[in-house]
Amino acid sequence: MILLFYSNWNKWIVGGVARCKDVCVTTAPPATAIPAPTNPARRVAWASMVGTSLESFDFYVFAYFSAFFIGPLFFDPLGDFGAQLAAFSTVAVAFVVRPIGAILFGHMGDRLGRRATLLWTVGIMGVATGLIGVLPTYAQAGWIGAVLLVLLRVVQGLSLGGEWGGSILLATEHSGPVKRAFYAAIPQLGSPVGSILSAALFIIMTIALPAEELAAWGWRIPFLIAFPLLLVSLYLRWTIDETPVFREVVAAGRRDRLPFITMFRRRPVAIVIAIGAALLGIGSYSLMNTYTINYGAAELGFSFQDLLIATTIGGLLQLVTIPLFGSWATRIGSAKVVAWGALGTLLITFPMYFLLQFATFPILVGTMIIGGILPTMSWAALGGLMNDLFPDHFRYSALSISYAIAATVGGFVPLVTLALGESTGYAWWHPGVVLALLSAVTLVSAWAASRMPPVPEVGDPDVVATPEPASAA
Repeated sequence: MILLFYSNWNKWIVGGVARCKDVCVTTAPPATAIPAPTNPARRVAWASMVGTSLESFDFYVFAYFSAFFIGPLFFDPLGDFGAQLAAFSTVAVAFVVRPIGAILFGHMGDRLGRRATLLWTVGIMGVATGLIGVLPTYAQAGWIGAVLLVLLRVVQGLSLGGEWGGSILLATEHSGPVKRAFYAAIPQLGSPVGSILSAALFIIMTIALPAEELAAWGWRIPFLIAFPLLLVSLYLRWTIDETPVFREVVAAGRRDRLPFITMFRRRPVAIVIAIGAALLGIGSYSLMNTYTINYGAAELGFSFQDLLIATTIGGLLQLVTIPLFGSWATRIGSAKVVAWGALGTLLITFPMYFLLQFATFPILVGTMIIGGILPTMSWAALGGLMNDLFPDHFRYSALSISYAIAATVGGFVPLVTLALGESTGYAWWHPGVVLALLSAVTLVSAWAASRMPPVPEVGDPDVVATPEPASAA
């Protein structure tokens, strides 16, 4: 469907931007003033955050669902461990296809515009999530439900490949240079908001419904809620104009024919740095919100409700810490905030998991609080770090692909941690090994990013303008 309508979308540049010729950037155009924004930066940032919140809600609903229900409902013949492994694999499959979605939607974002592309991503994600709620289980239709589930997870992964980068750019490209790092942090609130909403919904459902009814039909409710939430998200994004930065790129004729190719040709080192910088922020969510919930219930003896309550407390804390870390990034730089978060996480990782083995609720809450502070530092400032690494005419592709590759690695975190736990007899330190490795890579990457000069919001510092030849007398 995307490919079918792509040519029609190419005739329309959202926000009244005129269509320009397809060009590859070879020389820098004369300096052009950025068109004045028609929407306040704060309103755009919060609207962008609402969109990422709804997409995160869709994604976390499946994450919680996979930890408890997907195995017995769709993969029951595989046995307990096989069904659990298959459940985590369905989480991972959406991450595997993210780079494909990042290439597709990154191209659209750099060619058609940020706003138009984000309307596509949220629409696809909402429909795919809602359809999961009507799938037949193994008991009802054999392996048909499992196959359809995997296909819908692929569709979810494709849409998520283009969501994050566009949301960051929608916020930052409407803001001024002084507060850009702060506004880059606002869409990051979508992850804890989505986690809180989905966890709160499951808490309410576990209280209101017996376990038998929850497994029989109650699990469908969170997915079906995606349909009305989709309408809200589409409305909010429809009311936002195209970013002034993209309008300037179009007006100056600086769009790339193939931004994906230009990105790797012009900024290969920055791509590697961006991927490494994103690993902790993404991987820690997969570790704590998917694997730790399952590990806490199956191995440590925590109740489902206690785990969701602790996760919700950590998410509520992030609602405060993310804007604070974004504000801090405007003072010391986004890369330094990411580095401090990675260093702190690296130092606290093994003590945290050592205490968690004692399986008390206060320690569980403390673990989630630590997750709401230290890894969140790296998460909050990630958008600002990446935004400073890439020029405007292929920035959507660069952010989307870097994030998608890191997310693909992060998607296998529950699977790898489970396999490590199985091989070590679920030793208390096995999740710490994974978290420490993620922290170390992000620390080195953030240090490297801090050594690179930030790219201006508009224009390309890598290209020197070629003077136009003098006209004949």
